[in-house]
Amino acid sequence: MKQEFSINRNSVMLNFTAKFCTTSDELLSSVGFRKILNSYILKITKKDTEVYRHLKSLAGEKEITEEVTRLFKLLIVFDIESLEKLDERYISFFSNKDIVIEFIEELYTYWRHFERYAIIRNKKFEAGLQNANFFNSMNNFTNLILTTYRKIEETVMGTKHRVYRQLPAGANLGVIVSNVNWNIPKEYYALEKVNFINSVILQPPFITYPKQNTRKGIFKEVNENPIEGMYLNSEDWLCYPAKVGSLLAFIYFNKDFMAQGVTLSNLFELAEEEEYINKKPDIVFVYGARDFDPKMKTLFYNDKINDIMVGYINYSEDIDYFGYVKKMTLTLHNLKMIEQGGLPIHGAMVNVTMKTGDSFNIVIMGDSGAGKSESLEAFRVLSEEYVKEMKVIFDDMGVLKIKDGKILGYGTEIGAFVRLDDLDSGYAYKQMDRSIFMNPNKINSRIVIPISTYNTIINGFPVEYFLYANNYEEGEELEFFKSPEEAKEVFVAGKRMAKGTTSEKGLVTSYFANPFGPVQKQKETDILIDKFFNKMYEDKIVVGQIRTMLGIKGKEHEGPIKAAEKLFNLIIKK
Repeated sequence: MKQEFSINRNSVMLNFTAKFCTTSDELLSSVGFRKILNSYILKITKKDTEVYRHLKSLAGEKEITEEVTRLFKLLIVFDIESLEKLDERYISFFSNKDIVIEFIEELYTYWRHFERYAIIRNKKFEAGLQNANFFNSMNNFTNLILTTYRKIEETVMGTKHRVYRQLPAGANLGVIVSNVNWNIPKEYYALEKVNFINSVILQPPFITYPKQNTRKGIFKEVNENPIEGMYLNSEDWLCYPAKVGSLLAFIYFNKDFMAQGVTLSNLFELAEEEEYINKKPDIVFVYGARDFDPKMKTLFYNDKINDIMVGYINYSEDIDYFGYVKKMTLTLHNLKMIEQGGLPIHGAMVNVTMKTGDSFNIVIMGDSGAGKSESLEAFRVLSEEYVKEMKVIFDDMGVLKIKDGKILGYGTEIGAFVRLDDLDSGYAYKQMDRSIFMNPNKINSRIVIPISTYNTIINGFPVEYFLYANNYEEGEELEFFKSPEEAKEVFVAGKRMAKGTTSEKGLVTSYFANPFGPVQKQKETDILIDKFFNKMYEDKIVVGQIRTMLGIKGKEHEGPIKAAEKLFNLIIKK
């Protein structure tokens, strides 16, 4: 954490530990301001814009940055008339105030188009005080940016603004980091000096624009540890220590993909320091490593000697999508669960408590875009009059375990990563104050939002309804299977109509509707499927399929609602 300011692709990093500005003069003298101004001038130089030509009339091409910085500092103190007396060049420059104001607005907008991250190094102050100080620093920085921008522009205008918009002009998101010792095997020494994230301060709505909008392919197993012998510059990396279900995961990400890394805070519970200091993780995942191979690599390795499941994705524009971070993490979790005798489920589970006091636990299984989450959301909307509470156990990935003779469902995530198009109209906007939006202007736009608590997802809830989300055919909304063999035929085939959440198109199949662990370990999963489905029928758990019709054109919204109505009627009649 040496640099006070850096620009990485479409983001900027502000190191508040190295430099924190408290006055407009300090801000305008900072390395950060110079870099942003240089970057902006380079952009308008290439386009030879009217603003650029006007700035060049004030100074030579190489001196524009210095002249603009000097001018802005003067505008903080003097009015236009005083400046024109100070330097006659300003008479001509301010003769066209509209173009000067356009320049100020363009520079301000250019700064705001970056994703802006603030970082502070934890100096082992008391945690609450440290967070409070950082939060105040972020607010003060935002106010400093706004005050400086307004003062400069109002001086040029010769009047005050009549409408003030308190835009998030400072940092969108802040992280407190520290260097952490963990029980690191020699094969992982490349990661030794990477700072861990201790705390996250998010100022939503946080909107990011990753390069990709879908994920493709599956994760492949390799026979050698991809991290062993690797080199990385620790200054370019951060680690998010996550609690993924019952497992501890160290997720290392390249700062060039900062948006994907910090979005984890809305999806996985951030572990506390005592849970990972001097502890060995169950999972180590490296995302965005530069290995000079132009081909995209999405690999995993089972380090049996150290009992660590390893994930590795190399640096590429193609992996700039949150789905890669989320799904690799869940794949590693699922592989661990299979080893431990748990059955990973790609689906959604809710605990529904009616106003009558009755309680039901429902699991809907299906691959991406099958309509599992959409049907449960429609169920929530329909049943508000009758339902006292709905707890989300998992929204995408969970695991079934047999404990005390019962099949229990456990979650992995405290948040959901869902398509904006598939949510109930207006729902996303009601949750803007907690949300992270991704490419809201594109097809398959996404929202990441907290939906549950960690204590809830790891509590373990008995499974009572186990349904397959059929999004590809019309017919009876609910259908029940009479035997484990009949049920397994549908569940294992994993058919669905692709919805554009991946690179797949048309009617596709995926083993057990779960390409994140079970596909890679089919032999072991087959044994678990037989065991759990036989147990379901022994325990008289309701097993069937729910036709969401989400993949049928024209039925995208009507299908999940009808399916939810049928499910609701089934439950209230029981």
